[in-house]
Amino acid sequence: MKHADVIIIGSGIAALQLANKLTKSLNVMILTKKDITMGNSYMAQGGVAAAIAQGDDPYLHYLDTLEAGAHHNHAEAVLEMTKGAPEIIKGLWQAGCSFDEDEQGKLLLGMEGAHSMNRIVHSGGDATGKHMVDFLLANLEENISIEQSVFVYELILDGNRCVGVKAKLPDGTNEVFYAGHVVLATGGCGQVYSFTSNAESATGDGMALAYRAGAELADMEFVQFHPTLLFVDGKTRGLVSEAVRGEGAILVTAGGKRIMEGIHPLKDLAPRHIVSQTIYDYSKKGTQIFLDVSAIANFSARFPTITQLCTEHGVDVEKGLIPVVPGSHFIMGGVKTDLNGITSIQGLYAIGEVAYTGIHGANRLASNSLLEGMFIGGNLADWLNTYGAANSLPEIQVIQSQYFSRPDLPDINELKKRMMDLTGIVRTKESLSAQKKWLDQLGLNEWFEASLDHLTAIEINKLFMYITACMITESALERTESRGGHYRDDFPHEDNYNWMKRQIIHQRKTVKDGKHEFNQTAIAT
Repeated sequence: MKHADVIIIGSGIAALQLANKLTKSLNVMILTKKDITMGNSYMAQGGVAAAIAQGDDPYLHYLDTLEAGAHHNHAEAVLEMTKGAPEIIKGLWQAGCSFDEDEQGKLLLGMEGAHSMNRIVHSGGDATGKHMVDFLLANLEENISIEQSVFVYELILDGNRCVGVKAKLPDGTNEVFYAGHVVLATGGCGQVYSFTSNAESATGDGMALAYRAGAELADMEFVQFHPTLLFVDGKTRGLVSEAVRGEGAILVTAGGKRIMEGIHPLKDLAPRHIVSQTIYDYSKKGTQIFLDVSAIANFSARFPTITQLCTEHGVDVEKGLIPVVPGSHFIMGGVKTDLNGITSIQGLYAIGEVAYTGIHGANRLASNSLLEGMFIGGNLADWLNTYGAANSLPEIQVIQSQYFSRPDLPDINELKKRMMDLTGIVRTKESLSAQKKWLDQLGLNEWFEASLDHLTAIEINKLFMYITACMITESALERTESRGGHYRDDFPHEDNYNWMKRQIIHQRKTVKDGKHEFNQTAIAT
C-alpha cells in the first residue's frame, strides 16, 4: 500500500504539464502502463496551434476550431483555450523548450488542414511530441516520482469519492495506491481499430476505468480517422503527418489523378473526415492512394521521422510517392469534465485525450490536441494548488477477490477488424446493429462491476478494449446524423435541429431496486 497527494495515471503531455505546474509541497506519483516514452504524445509528429503570427488572432483560431468541430463544440471553452494558447507556447519557449525558428530567430509557423492561417509551432520538424515530452520530463522536481509498467485496473471509491487505485505490478502482483486526487491521463483508444496511428498503449483504459466507477462519459461516437497512415503489406506502419500536406503534398492515384479536386474548396487540406472518407471510397474499390511529396524540397531534412519510418518499411521517399490509408487517430469523446478536468466523481479528474471537455466538438482541429492537454493540465494544476492536499482519507479495507471466473472473449484482432469494418469511417444502421448484437452476446455486463483482482494485465486490457468498443458502437448507433468524425451513410447530412448540441451520455447507474443498468445511455443538451 502506497500513498500520495496526487496520483497521475499516464505520462503524456497533459500529465507532464500538470506535474510540472503542481506546487512542490504536493507529493505526486505518476503511474504509467508502459515505458514513459511509449505513448501517443511522444510519437506526435504534428505541432501545437497558437495564434502568434502577425495578422492572426485567437478569435480566428476559435472560428477554425468551431468549423472543424462541426459546431458541436462548447464555444466558451474553445475561446478560453485559443486565448490562452499564445501564452502557453511563449512560456514553454522562454523556459527553454526547443521550437523551430526562422533565420530571424522567430518561431517558424506551419500550415495544417482546416486552419485559415500559418499557426502551427513545431519542434525538430516532425518530432514535436518527443521534444516537448523530453523537456517536461527533464524539468520534473523531486516531489514527483514515476513508476513504470504499472497497469491501473480499478478506481477505489468511498461513496462518490475516488480515494485511490488498484494496479498490476510488472511481476503480476496487485498493489493499492491511495491519494486524495486521482487523475486519468491515459490517452485515447485508437487500438480498438485494426488501422490506427496510436501507440500500443492506447486501448481505452481510462474510459473503461471511469465507466466501471460510474463516471459520466460523452460523445464516444466521434472518432477521428487520420487520412494518411503509411500502408505497407496490408498493415498501417505509422503516421504521415498532416503537416506534409500543409507543405504541399497531394493525394493521388497511381496514375496521378488528384483525388481531392472538386471534393472540397480546401482540396488536400480539407477537414480530416472529408479527406479520410474520400480515400476510403477509393480503397473500397481496390485503388491504392499515395501521398505525392515530390513538390516538397528537402523532404528528408524537413520530415526526418517520416523519412526514417518509410525507409524502415521499404518506401523510398525520393521517388515521391508514399502509400497511405486512413486509420483511427483521435477520439473527441471521453470522460466528461469541466475546464479544470473535474469529473462527476469527487476526487477524480481527467485530462488529455481520455477527457471530454467539449473543445474539439465533433472533429478535432489539427494540432489542437497537444494544446488542449497543456491547457487543461495547467488549469487542473492551478485548481489543485489552490485546493491543496486532502485533509484526510477514509480507511477503505481493500479485500482481494477470490473470484476466479475469466471473461471468455474472442481474440482482440477480431474486435479490431469488426470495429474498422462496422463502426469505422463509414457507418450504417445495419453495420452498427450487427456490431452491437455481436458485442451484446459476449456477456460483458457481468464484467462491468465484477472484481478483476485475479485477472492478468493482458486479460484486463482486453476487457477494457471491449467495454470501450461497446460505448463507441452504441453512441454511433444512437446518433442518427452525420457530423464531424461520425459519418452515417444512411443519414449523410447534419441534423442541426435535433443533434447539433446534444450529447449521448454513458454512465453505469444503480437503480432503485438495487440492481444495475449497464451501458445506460441518455441524451443531454
